Parts: sequence; C-alpha cells; structure tokens
Amino acid sequence: MRKITVIGTGYVGLVTGTCLASLGHEVTCVDIDDKRIAALQDGHCPLHEPGLSSLIKSNILERRLHFTTTLKKAVQHAEAVFIAVGTPENEDGSADLSYVKSAVQNLSLHINDGTLIIIKSTVPPGTNQKVRKWMQSDSGLTFHVVSNPEFLREGSALHDFFYGDRIVIGSTDNRAGQFLEGVYSKIKTPLLHTDPLSAEMIKYASNAFLATKISFINEISSVCGELGADIEQVAQGMGMDSRIGEQFLRAGIGFGGSCFPKDTKALVQVAQETGHPFKLLSAVMDVNERQKNLLIDKAMKRYGSLKGKHVAVLGLAFKPNTDDIRESPGISLIKRLQKLGSIPIAYDPVVKSIPYCPVSDSIHEVLSGADFGMICTEWPSISDLPLDVYENTMKEAVLFDGRNCYAREDFEGRTIEYHSVGRQPYEGLITNKQSIKFKLL
Repeated sequence: MRKITVIGTGYVGLVTGTCLASLGHEVTCVDIDDKRIAALQDGHCPLHEPGLSSLIKSNILERRLHFTTTLKKAVQHAEAVFIAVGTPENEDGSADLSYVKSAVQNLSLHINDGTLIIIKSTVPPGTNQKVRKWMQSDSGLTFHVVSNPEFLREGSALHDFFYGDRIVIGSTDNRAGQFLEGVYSKIKTPLLHTDPLSAEMIKYASNAFLATKISFINEISSVCGELGADIEQVAQGMGMDSRIGEQFLRAGIGFGGSCFPKDTKALVQVAQETGHPFKLLSAVMDVNERQKNLLIDKAMKRYGSLKGKHVAVLGLAFKPNTDDIRESPGISLIKRLQKLGSIPIAYDPVVKSIPYCPVSDSIHEVLSGADFGMICTEWPSISDLPLDVYENTMKEAVLFDGRNCYAREDFEGRTIEYHSVGRQPYEGLITNKQSIKFKLL
C-alpha cells in the first residue's frame, strides 16, 4: 500500500484517486473547491460516471479515500503526488498550463524530500521538463517527475482504468518508473516505459488519430449521401479489415467532449511551434465543425426557413453515459436553431438544465407538438424509442437523426419522414384518394 495524493477532483482526478484507492492504496484527493470537497466527503459524486458513486462511497467506508481542501495536509505523508488539474485551451488552441504551474508551485512549499510527482493531466510535450524547472525554482528538495497520461473514456472510465489497453510511464529515472509500476501492479494491463516527451506525445497522438478516424468516416458519409450508397454498410465493410478496425467508424454529427477537440487543436499548435504546419489535423477540425451543422443544413433544405418551428432536440451530452456537454454537437445545434428563429426544447436523461433552452426529462413532453425532431445523442432511451411515439406525438413526424440510431428498413410503411447521415432519406408513407404508397429516395 502506498500513500498517494491526487491534486484535482475533476473527471480525471476523481476517477484516478478513487480507482487507486480500490487497488488498496491510501489516497487523499485535494481541491480548492470547498463545496465540491464537502459533497465528496459526504459520499456525493459531482459527476455522472457509471459505477463511480458507489466506488467512492465504498472506499470512504474502508478509510482508503479522503478529501480535503488543504494541500499541506494532503501531501504531508505522501510518497507520490498525481497532478490531475485542468488544461483548458487558450484562444489560439494551445493548452493553458496555468493550473498545472500553480499546482506545482504550491506543491513545492509542502512536498517532502524524495516525493514522486506524477503528471496525469493531458499536457503538451515538454511539460515534464517545465514542471522540473518550476519545482527547482521554489524548492531545494530531491524529487522525480513522471509522465503518466490518462486514457479514460467518459462513460466507461472504471473499465478503462482497470482493463485498459496500456499504461504509459514516461520517466528518466528507473527507480521512479519502477515505483509507479508498483502502484499499478494489481492491474493486468500492458506497461510501456518511455521517455517523458514520448509519453506526452502518445496521449496527443492517440486522441488526434481517433478524431481523424471520425472525421474521415464523416467525409465518406457525405459522399455516400450524394451517391446513394449506405454509410452503415460501407463502414461495416471497412471495419472488417483488421488493419482498419470497426471502432470510431460511426458516421454522425461530429465529436465533442473535453478531449478530442481540445487535444487535437493543441497538437496543431505544438506542431506549428516546431515549424511544421499540421494540415491534416486542421482539416479534421474543419470537417468536425461542418458536421455539427449537418442536421440544420438538412432541415433548411427540407423547409427553406426554420423560423417559428418548434424543434425537439434529443440528447445534450456529447455522448451517452455522461453529463458532459463540453463541445457537444447538441449545444451547437440549439444555438444555431435559435439564431434562425426556431423554438427548441431539449430532452436528456442526465443533463437537467442548460442556459440556452428549456430541458425536460420526459421525451414525450419534448416531442409533443414538435414540427420536427433532431437526434444528437444516442442514449438508449432515444435509440430504443418505438417509432409509434414519433407518429402519435409530434405535430408532424419528421425526424433528423444525427447518430443513425435507426435502420432505414424500420421506417418502411410508416408515415415518418426520416433523414440520417450518409444514407438516402425516407420520405414516409404518402397517401391520397387514389392510392397509398411509400417512397424511398
């Protein structure tokens, strides 16, 4: 058992601290947000992550997990300190390291000699060396700095911690690397020892590659839509190639969250600083921004004007199983709808309110009387919704599906008009006095 401190109780810090406690370590999480810490001390999880709340409570009961706002108290007996504070983007897309620097400088006032400093925050290459300089300028103590990037997906963070694809340890000191390897010894995940620069780059490169894969399939979906091919079948065929793989080949209205957009833009800035214009990643971000407007573009083509239209927006979180709305395509969509004079009302099973429009936890209430609906997040409560609900609840059963939740075959013989991504629209059952027919376009 090791005595560990985690600075920062945001998403990464809270998951990391809780999971380390579950491995048997004594963990103290510290944060300057007194209300957040008070809630955590009472066992209340401030974010939506499946399984995390119960794990926090069990580790508190076992006296392995503690929370405090006092840094001096948190590090006085620590053998290792994880830095897991935020690194938001600057206006130019680069990473803002002010929270990391502040944490390090405050840490230097209280840290014990020989304590291991572990950078868990997502930071640009070269940050490890900066941390060393920040520590040396304020402390004469002996210490080691290790880069240990996180690879946690929101919605499956606990699984990713305990059963991840790899644990990356970037260190210039063998003993420091071995110490951290011992911290993770109960996890049967492959370990990769690298230098700090490479460890930092692995995180950025991984997220940028996945973002590229998503933008690529979205570009293919645009071509499929024009040609009449089915993107779902195309993606399935591509994914069967072991060199490509099936993951991240779901066409949709773009990626969001706190990682892919921020880290991809930060890597573009890192590359520019080295004198290399990363044109590929710049295009990836351009495609993603364009994709966020796809459903509205389809609606504009369908209606001509969206002014005065009552719109049911289904899903606010950037992905299922989280309450994170950062860079959410659904939020971007709502803002643009309002600029066009539409009247949106949103449904999400977890996100309870946003400052942009009314939010209901009843999907039936949101659909009631709507001129059309737009699916932005593939929550099960949305993707599993019977099609009868749209037909019987909406003013006009017109659905724009940004996540391809339904198969086009599901609509044959129905009155719903269905528009999706990278597939031909289904115009719905058309009736008149002479005939009843349905039309596939």
